[in-house]
Amino acid sequence: MNAIFALATVVIKELYRRKDFYVLFILTVLMTVVMASANIFNDDKIVGYLKEICLLLVWISALVISVATASRQIPAERENRTIFPLLAKPVSRGQVIMGKFLGCWLASGVALLVFYLFLGVVNGSREHQLQVIGYLQALWMQWMFLAIVIAMVLLGSIIFAAPSSNATICLVVVLGILLLGRYLNLVAIHQAEPMRTITSVIYFSIPHLEWFDLRERVINDNPVVAWNKIALASLYAAAYTGVFLFGTWICFRRQSLSK
Repeated sequence: MNAIFALATVVIKELYRRKDFYVLFILTVLMTVVMASANIFNDDKIVGYLKEICLLLVWISALVISVATASRQIPAERENRTIFPLLAKPVSRGQVIMGKFLGCWLASGVALLVFYLFLGVVNGSREHQLQVIGYLQALWMQWMFLAIVIAMVLLGSIIFAAPSSNATICLVVVLGILLLGRYLNLVAIHQAEPMRTITSVIYFSIPHLEWFDLRERVINDNPVVAWNKIALASLYAAAYTGVFLFGTWICFRRQSLSK
């Protein structure tokens, strides 16, 4: 565990030494200014629209930063030839994967916390009330969503040659699941065999990332989600994360580091 936490710390420091952190900070400030500008309107619907825009910015920026960070971890170690002294410490390949994952996940969590903190403070000052539990649930569910995505990207970094191609493919897959994944079972009903079976298998095999999106509940100030459902969704995310990390370990241990 000491080796894993040490690797995670390096990943976190690397993220906030790069421009990603400054982009995150600027977007957070812009989001705060936009929310504060709602004071010039006297319409509650305007505030709702702005909350929707700000939450969309949170999702897009957190997703892009997480994918970009995770996609370059293992390829950068291999390209810089630092993977050899790292494994000679000794640190196993499994520890490298877990350290990289934990670092990316914790870094994304800190980024989300900054976003939601600013969003909550400004929204609370504008509406003079704040559903703290609702915001915490939305933050947690988005963080679990990022756990699946980061594990998926780490697996892609072993399979695909370049970080850019890996990041692009993973972003397309994630966006495809978010936008279309929930409708595949409805599409399967109207398909002839064998496409019906194939579509149904895909529907039940893919991680349903849309389940972790609680933006509508935050925007509309809906009642909080039952905690047992949050726990089940967290276990669901942990299971898929484990599957992707296990696949990463299997592929990484069989891969030549000289590539």
